Amino acid sequence: MFDYSLLHWTTFLTAAVLLNLSPGPDIAFILGQTVKGGRRSGFAAMFGIWTGAFGHVVMAAAGLSVVLATSAVAFSIVKWVGALYLLWLGIQALRSDGGKFVAEGVQTSPRAFAIYKQGFMVGLLNPKVAIFFLAFLPQFVVVGAGPVSAQLFLHGFLIIVVAGFIEPPLVMLGERLTGKLRANPRIGLWMDRSLGAIFVALGIRLAMEKP
Repeated sequence: MFDYSLLHWTTFLTAAVLLNLSPGPDIAFILGQTVKGGRRSGFAAMFGIWTGAFGHVVMAAAGLSVVLATSAVAFSIVKWVGALYLLWLGIQALRSDGGKFVAEGVQTSPRAFAIYKQGFMVGLLNPKVAIFFLAFLPQFVVVGAGPVSAQLFLHGFLIIVVAGFIEPPLVMLGERLTGKLRANPRIGLWMDRSLGAIFVALGIRLAMEKP
């Protein structure tokens, strides 16, 4: 079971690294939260994104993602829910007074958990992620290497594992670059507006996606 060649693993891991390095909504959300609240917020966002991605891995392995790939109605429902959620987050950030950037106000557990939930929803409510897994993972299914669902799950899970080596350094770097700036109310206001603009842009981009 799971008997793959060295070429198979080399090709897959290379693709997984490149996919995790490519800019996208997940990286934008993680870095945005890191700039906003530091390392704690960045890691909370990262774990939320990973949890949402894991949900798509499970759905792809179970064959549920095919519904989004074949049903325009299902795709549209998930797309608009995700787009509206991102727009709501963006509007909330745009209306903020920037006070959430003050260092003393961003180190509480409820805040981290709230960001985790946001990351989970951002990752789960993106139908493109489901379709990506459905289109990408089957390319690495090898006849005779094991049940198809198990192979899909393995490769999908490994993409998240690869992200575990790439995204934490980005959070650490972002926290170091912005740690001294968060206590400045004016800079905090500018960061809140920037994060809100990112969310709104991501929401509009998702709303314009076609099945």
